[in-house]
Amino acid sequence: MAHIIVVGNEKGGSGKSTTCMHVATALARMGHRVGALDLDLRQKSFGRYVENRRAYLARAGLSLPSPDYRDLPEIDASTLSPGENPFDARLSAAVAALEPVSDFILIDCPGSHTRLSQVAHSLADTLITPLNDSFIDFDLLARVDPETGHVTGPSIYSEMVWSARQLRAQAGLRPIDWIVLRNRLGAQQMHNKKKVGAALEELSKRIGFRVSPGFSERVIFRELFPRGLTLLDLKDTGVDQLNLSNIAARQELRDLMKELRLPGVTVDF
Repeated sequence: MAHIIVVGNEKGGSGKSTTCMHVATALARMGHRVGALDLDLRQKSFGRYVENRRAYLARAGLSLPSPDYRDLPEIDASTLSPGENPFDARLSAAVAALEPVSDFILIDCPGSHTRLSQVAHSLADTLITPLNDSFIDFDLLARVDPETGHVTGPSIYSEMVWSARQLRAQAGLRPIDWIVLRNRLGAQQMHNKKKVGAALEELSKRIGFRVSPGFSERVIFRELFPRGLTLLDLKDTGVDQLNLSNIAARQELRDLMKELRLPGVTVDF
């Protein structure tokens, strides 16, 4: 069966689509078969990223390893069982179609609480939660005492992940390996960075996730999206000299892929 990687966070602007595209493309470049789904049926940022890639490669006459992205299929309501949710059926059909031809399936969730997102989290073998490195975004995971900085309890998203874990346990499936990705780590605001880091470490022990550095704030990520490219594609598209920022970003991606500890994956870029 394909290993399912879900990228989820109920707040927008955390870097979910950038994370999805880079992880998916890195796996494809390492020779793995990668399926891809975008559950944000309105914005489809991940889906548009892949569409941009297809269009750019066609214009440039290039063939680069890419994920097999598919839209959710439409479902005839008359084929549903009594009480069956149509969104559940659409997601199940999409995963069932990708599984026989995929080693990994990347699923990008919307930046909001939806039925599709709930179901996807229960399917996750690996869950990646990109998080902007601030207490505004940390509030998604837990509530914090403003005086002491200590965690006072889990928040809405953590409770949803807990529910997904319970469903998987009841079904006899392997536990979710949950990684919280600290994105947009800046060189400044060291005091705030330390406080966020300490709170994440405390919470990780209580609710069971691993903390990993993610991607720093870099102009290159905004420049790559319109062409559907990733950091690993630059040399193949005529960029012979990588600047120091791009080299550092590639190292961040390499570190992330190692930290995911995906089965059968040897990071070799």
